[in-house]
Amino acid sequence: MATRAALITGGSSGIGLAIARALGEDGYGITVSARRPDKLEGAAQELRGAGLEVQAVPANMSNEEEITTLVTGHRERFGRLDVLINNAGVGVGGAVADAETKKLDMQLDVNLRAVYLTARECIPMLKEAGAEHGKALMANTASIAGKYGQGWLAAYSATKFGVVGLTQALHKELASEGVQVTALCPGFVATAMTDWVEGVPKEQMIQPEDIAEGIRYLLRTSPACIVPELQFIRPADNM
Repeated sequence: MATRAALITGGSSGIGLAIARALGEDGYGITVSARRPDKLEGAAQELRGAGLEVQAVPANMSNEEEITTLVTGHRERFGRLDVLINNAGVGVGGAVADAETKKLDMQLDVNLRAVYLTARECIPMLKEAGAEHGKALMANTASIAGKYGQGWLAAYSATKFGVVGLTQALHKELASEGVQVTALCPGFVATAMTDWVEGVPKEQMIQPEDIAEGIRYLLRTSPACIVPELQFIRPADNM
């Protein structure tokens, strides 16, 4: 049994899978979660094939009961939680004037409400780890769109601004208990979520492994060093 453990939502591909691989290589027991069981199990098998200790727990992050079941399943398997990566997210483009309410609600539910609920359910385990070694971590995937509002991605931007604000609030609540809380704010990352982007080839985007290295950095710093936010941008970006 691994001596430390991590739970990663949105872990079947892209950023989540890269973080799962990095932490597994570093000796963490891993719970990965995503909505589609077949895709999730394929990712878990890939990680197990590399010799990593991984369990897969499918969950629809818009469903509170499934979030609770996910966290319970992690505790039953590993008995502890040192790192929580709230990475599940969805983006729907379009003008506000043309937006469908159900698509707004989906983004609010998955991108913001689920982060809040998952954090709430995981805080007791994170506090236990923080009391033990002073360096538990909750990292919440926001976006550069959560720092600079993006037209035609208004709902997505709003939810990611919310994630940044929630992260700041959680930092104030948890920092004194050995739990650091960090918002991850990348620009275009070479994942399926950026397939719609024109004019920026995938090889010129931020790579999922860059984000994973950011998590490794956060875990290497001392308990006295709290990093509230990491922004990842390309040289061509002018923020």
